Amino acid sequence: MHRIGVAGLILLTAACQVEVAPGDSAQVEYLVLSATSDLGLPFSDAVRVGDMLYLSGQIGVMPGTVELVAGGITEETRQTMENIRAVLENNGSSMDKVVKCTVMLADISEWQQMNGVYVTYFGEQLPARSAFGADGLALGARVEIECWATWARA
Repeated sequence: MHRIGVAGLILLTAACQVEVAPGDSAQVEYLVLSATSDLGLPFSDAVRVGDMLYLSGQIGVMPGTVELVAGGITEETRQTMENIRAVLENNGSSMDKVVKCTVMLADISEWQQMNGVYVTYFGEQLPARSAFGADGLALGARVEIECWATWARA
């Protein structure tokens, strides 16, 4: 184990700080699709901070409803990924700009089936990803996926 003294900690902290010009702060924008708003769901579909989009977790519901698609983990994953694509495209980004995903599975033993669908949504450059088993996903979903993506100003 390495020990860092107070002077080293101060130096390390200073090296990690990001400089922001006076009066220049990252703009935060809360983005809600009309389908989410119409359903009265208690979250933003995405939040834009600077050039990053942070998407809320998506599950395999048909757009504009709170009804999960039939067909189990494979079809839920496909619809989840389509929902992610829609949020990205409606907010000026795309699947090829996704840099990080977090996958939550109601049953971690379904990882292989989920992954078989998931990878078809990306090219050769796969985003960083974490996956874990979770108990009690919204609406009894089998899978929930949240993503981070870059966004380019027009």
